[in-house]
Amino acid sequence: MDFAFLDVLVAVLGGAIRVGTPFLFVSLGECLTEKSGRINLGLEGVLVFSAMAGFAGSYLSGQWWLGVLLAGASGALMALLHGLVCSLPRVNDIAAGIAIMLLGTGLAFYLGKPLIQPQAAQIPSLPVGEWLQAALGLTADGTGAWVQALNINALFPVGVVLALLMAWGLKNTGWGLKLRMVGDSADAARALGSSVAGLRVAATTAGGFVAGLGGASLSLYFPGSWNEALSSGQGLIAVALVIFARWHPVRCLWAALLFGGAGALGPALQAVGVTGYYYLFNAVPYVLTLAILVWTCSPRQALQGAPAELAVTR
Repeated sequence: MDFAFLDVLVAVLGGAIRVGTPFLFVSLGECLTEKSGRINLGLEGVLVFSAMAGFAGSYLSGQWWLGVLLAGASGALMALLHGLVCSLPRVNDIAAGIAIMLLGTGLAFYLGKPLIQPQAAQIPSLPVGEWLQAALGLTADGTGAWVQALNINALFPVGVVLALLMAWGLKNTGWGLKLRMVGDSADAARALGSSVAGLRVAATTAGGFVAGLGGASLSLYFPGSWNEALSSGQGLIAVALVIFARWHPVRCLWAALLFGGAGALGPALQAVGVTGYYYLFNAVPYVLTLAILVWTCSPRQALQGAPAELAVTR
């Protein structure tokens, strides 16, 4: 029983990183966007479209890193469209985001039809499990599953560094100060000569590029293929995740790992023979999302850390 518990623990830990990597990039992208005072509900469309584009780039070029770059560029393009549309007079961020979500998913489904069967070059794994096995002097007997579970997506360390850089940049740099000022008071930013629309479009576009890396993680690492049900609402969940993280990039990292671990719980239990209520365990991330939304509905919780220009605080 102890070994079974340890197996589940290691599997959930590895799954938290594997499943949480797309959540990490999408939440960081949304965090950057919302810091400027704009909400991008179109991230679901951005995620699906960038996953399709990244898979296509990797498949056609044979180079996974080209697929990752194309995914980021595709996400930035969709987010740029959202930013430009939202800059027009009397355009609502929420309505525009829903339109971008429908556009992105529709284009991805249409253009991605020929990509459902082929296999593309995959993002490599970092053999963390093998490094730990060698460092601890463990034998391969009985640790093979652990070694496999602890191998991580090569993009995950990039996401960790990006979260740290974003947290530092928002607090200690001039552009971070301007971005936070635009998000907290557009009038104050205009009084200091900053272009509110320009900064918001730039932040939205950069956030789309970061979210696009999450799309590449979906189609080029886990599950590592392209299909129309690839995202399962992760782009929308990321919006709740940013609220849970109180609009702080480092907290987005921990929240992404929490959601990733929740998503990995069902497969981990199934691997040790717990097959009952399998689909119930698979619903844990969505139940967690609902719990977070209910918890943040109170005025005391909802206002903590939120940029004042967001519609939810006006």
